[in-house]
Amino acid sequence: MTKEHAYRMRIEVDKPARSRAPNEIAVIDQTGCTGCEACMAFCPVDCIEVVPGPQFPDLMKLVEVDLDRCIGCKLCARHCPWETIGMWPLVEGVALAPRLTIRSLLYDYSLEEMHEAAEGFAEVG
Repeated sequence: MTKEHAYRMRIEVDKPARSRAPNEIAVIDQTGCTGCEACMAFCPVDCIEVVPGPQFPDLMKLVEVDLDRCIGCKLCARHCPWETIGMWPLVEGVALAPRLTIRSLLYDYSLEEMHEAAEGFAEVG
């Protein structure tokens, strides 16, 4: 794991790390994600992971970006049919990710913080 942020990894992903930090990273707003996995087909570094659904593991799956491996290519954001992937400057994206994440397998976010963020986005939208 790189030292770009303080989140602790929950699982180890057996994929190569990026060579340098990008200017921007992709962050998925899971409150709008349908789990269609369209973004995964375009990711050149395979940094998008499937996350089991919040209530039932096999239903309503989500995806999330491994912030440590994203190279900022923007392909996932361009091809997301639901427009739920945003490109953010590295530091902003890392700070924003917990608020847009409903469920994570990669990072140890506070579940309470994630669910409060999801409720806040639902009220705004």
